[in-house]
Amino acid sequence: MFPRVVLHFDISRKDSIAAIEEAMSLNKKLLILTQKNALDDNVDEKKLYSFGVLAEVKQVLKQNDETIRVLLEGKCRAQAVEFIKEKNFLEAKVLSINERKCDADALSEAMIRKARELFAEYLGASLRVTTDLIINLVAYEDVGETADYILANMPIGFEEKQSLLEENNPLKRLQAVTVILSRENEIVKIQNQLSIKLKNTIDKSQKEYFLREQMKAISSELGEGSDPGSEASEYKAKLNALKLPPAVHEKLLKECNNFSKMPSVSAEVNLLRNYLDFCLSLPWNTSTKESLNIEKAKKILDKDHFGLEDVKKRIIEFLAVKKLAPEVKGQIICLSGPPGVGKTSIVKSLAKALGRKYIRISLGGVGDESEIRGHRKTYIGAMPGRILSAINQVKSNNPLILLDEIDKLSKDYKGDPAAALLEVLDPEQNFEFHDRYVDVPFDLSKVMFIVTANDKNLIPAPLYDRMEIIDLYSYSYEEKFNIAKNHLIPKQRKRHGLTKRNFSINDEALRKLIEGYTREAGVRELERRISSLMRKTAYDIVAGKSKSSSIDSKKLGLILGPEKYKKDKREIENRVGVVNGLAWTSVGGETMPIEVALMKGKGKVQVTGSLGNVMKESAQIAVSYIRSNSEKLGISESFYKTFDIHIHAPEGAVPKDGPSAGVTMTTALVSALSRTPVYADVAMTGEITLKGRVLPIGGLKEKTMAAYKEGIKTVIIPSGNENDLKKVDRVVKDSINFIMADNLETVFAHALSSKKFKKLISSKDC
Repeated sequence: MFPRVVLHFDISRKDSIAAIEEAMSLNKKLLILTQKNALDDNVDEKKLYSFGVLAEVKQVLKQNDETIRVLLEGKCRAQAVEFIKEKNFLEAKVLSINERKCDADALSEAMIRKARELFAEYLGASLRVTTDLIINLVAYEDVGETADYILANMPIGFEEKQSLLEENNPLKRLQAVTVILSRENEIVKIQNQLSIKLKNTIDKSQKEYFLREQMKAISSELGEGSDPGSEASEYKAKLNALKLPPAVHEKLLKECNNFSKMPSVSAEVNLLRNYLDFCLSLPWNTSTKESLNIEKAKKILDKDHFGLEDVKKRIIEFLAVKKLAPEVKGQIICLSGPPGVGKTSIVKSLAKALGRKYIRISLGGVGDESEIRGHRKTYIGAMPGRILSAINQVKSNNPLILLDEIDKLSKDYKGDPAAALLEVLDPEQNFEFHDRYVDVPFDLSKVMFIVTANDKNLIPAPLYDRMEIIDLYSYSYEEKFNIAKNHLIPKQRKRHGLTKRNFSINDEALRKLIEGYTREAGVRELERRISSLMRKTAYDIVAGKSKSSSIDSKKLGLILGPEKYKKDKREIENRVGVVNGLAWTSVGGETMPIEVALMKGKGKVQVTGSLGNVMKESAQIAVSYIRSNSEKLGISESFYKTFDIHIHAPEGAVPKDGPSAGVTMTTALVSALSRTPVYADVAMTGEITLKGRVLPIGGLKEKTMAAYKEGIKTVIIPSGNENDLKKVDRVVKDSINFIMADNLETVFAHALSSKKFKKLISSKDC
């Protein structure tokens, strides 16, 4: 604020508004002071310059947003002598300063004219201030007034304005204003020169752009094509070097020509550049040399994996057929089994044996068809599908691609990825696989696809039909022991920087580790436990506590704590209504005793133990079978009227389901109703029908291993599972007597201790 200047501005601070209202109620006088820091909202006397302008309020206008607009006129310079803070606004004792007068002589007139001239020059060069200001300036003939007017309308820093406000000598003040005007005029000139240069540069770029476009049009008319040094020419050179099929070559050549005609500033240039980069980088004709040495493959598979004989045999047969008939396109192999049994690692070993490049594509949770087929390149953020991206990553058109977790595909409104995989995995179609992004056919027939799944029943039926399923079962106790001893321990020793000298674990401790601290189908948890033992050893060695560690059963408990899984004690006495059943779980086989209790009642059948619908139906079938054969079994015909039956499977917190407990439930019911003990060293499994037939079941290998670990001597299995005994471990077959049963009479004869049940079958069957 300067004297003789009218200024309007908005006020929103409550203390400032209160000051305005107080002034309006008194003499309309305000002292206008400048803040030392313009961004500070909490203002007191220390944060203000003491020198300012005494002003009169001319107009006050209240606005809708709780602010007021005031119109002030500066009267004279003034200085706050003392600040008073008694109310909710600042008051001050003010000393008015009368300005020194200057004689109207030649010097003052010359200075006024020079200031007007420089100010007019500034207004002419600057676009920020209107030229009307020069007209108002002519009305001021006094030196001090001229200086104040120019200062009030100059966009310079408030510190500089404050210093000139405090200057009471008019001549000195106008002289300083003249210097400021000269400086600002030079700055404005430089800014204008820079603006002109920038404009010329932009005009030149636009001119060059139009000339280039004209040259392209002329070259096109003359048939000369694009500039040999351009990107389009480089793309065409790469395209010609690839020697692609005619249809593919023609399509990509057309895209190159489109690229050459596009303006460099077009939004589609980068999209088309990325498309051509990807297409031309695909390994259209690049293959890795395949090795079909059967003996070498067998050695690699045997070295990397213990057990899995059926799987390794099937893979070797696959390689043998491929060696004799390399052009024959076979079915896709699907490795199905629980987690941690070596599905992924056996595929890696196969890739190493073949000499092919290996890449894994995880399909778990994929629910968008475009993940497989890609997006059309016209979309923003378009990308190729996972299949061609993987092939481009390994830079080979005959890699081994592992499609992992295919049973965990999902589908939604974006499409069904399983449907897109039909073309990928069908040997009769995939030689012309069509990715939407590439938009030209790519030959996938040279690619070896291997699929893995945890549950083959969840694989979509059309995909399942295109695959050859190889089942990987959970590892037996002996297999886990050998895998840990021969593979996991040496592998973890190397990973932890240990040797045989400073880390060892005896066989007893290793068996205890498998039985007491892990319960799984594979060996991942076992490997983690071994790793924790080695970390403890490594820490002791580094800390200087010991030089080596030899793990025995006692030390195992000290490091890992109490055993996590306790072995249940099997009944050793023959008991009525208690039968050893066998169950399959995702972590291997389990013995599942079934208990039956009879109580006087009205024939109510109660089933407990967290059993599923199938097992509850098996219980109903068992009751119906006994009712229809009660005379032959020597059981009262009215048992279902006089007794309530309670069937229970222990460990009720664990859900159980499946038909293979039908034989066990029926035997337990017959035992309870006839008061006949069941042999404690007999276990059984099998599905039943209402007519008493025993039907085959799955998971025999795991179930028989569970019986072996429990010390069972006799296992009754369905006759339909006789061929499955070939997959059972030799140590199990040598220790257990297997009874083949076609019907329930055979089961009763070998499980129940009464002689009357042995008469139900012929001596030949026994």
